[in-house]
Amino acid sequence: MTSAAAVGPISSAVVDRPPFGPIERLAHDRLVAEQRASAASPRRSYSLSARALFTIMDTLYGKERSLEKFRVLELVARVPYQAWENVAYVAVTHTARQPNFARRVFNRVRAARWEQDNEQWHLLIMEELAAKRDRRSGFVRGRIVPQVLAFAYYQLSWFMYVIRPAWSYRLNADFEDHAEHEYAALVDEHPEWETIPYDGEFTQDFGSYESLADLFRQIGYDERLHKEESEVNMVDPRFV
Repeated sequence: MTSAAAVGPISSAVVDRPPFGPIERLAHDRLVAEQRASAASPRRSYSLSARALFTIMDTLYGKERSLEKFRVLELVARVPYQAWENVAYVAVTHTARQPNFARRVFNRVRAARWEQDNEQWHLLIMEELAAKRDRRSGFVRGRIVPQVLAFAYYQLSWFMYVIRPAWSYRLNADFEDHAEHEYAALVDEHPEWETIPYDGEFTQDFGSYESLADLFRQIGYDERLHKEESEVNMVDPRFV
């Protein structure tokens, strides 16, 4: 007889807590309204670094809005939050004698972790949908190249955050603004998704949706909130 795998107390406690799914869960009518607002809104004036990243992704994966391309986008989207969390933890170790300041730093850590978790659910969902509905790239373009892009983006985000945090926040705001508009356009390009419900592996974590269109609207709205958070932090970048 095979014995059940041992589960430690921390793992057990984490399993019992609800996951961080959507940042703000919206109903259908609101999702439609917010997607239309995203589609109608002007894009940010993107920085040179952001434009270079978007050009690289278009060159490698085409300008067509494929699920595989969005999977790569979500893999890359997590890394600024990882970089900020890393820098903030270092800052916490040097502010132990300033408890109020240390708490403000740790609050930034918590926010970055939540945003990172939200992007992780986006990635898992896109992995699932791309595997079912899209033609997958080969091993190099599908696995190696995205990791190289994510590594380079992490290093750039980390470096900017150390030198001048507002630069890193601006880059992320550009990236999330791009993602918000791309998801809005993706929904418009696929009216057939309005009648296909989302009942995938992650409904308990990210919620169930009446349609794939609403799922992508929710993800696009999440990206807008990420953008707005970075825009606020651009003004007060150093743990104020």
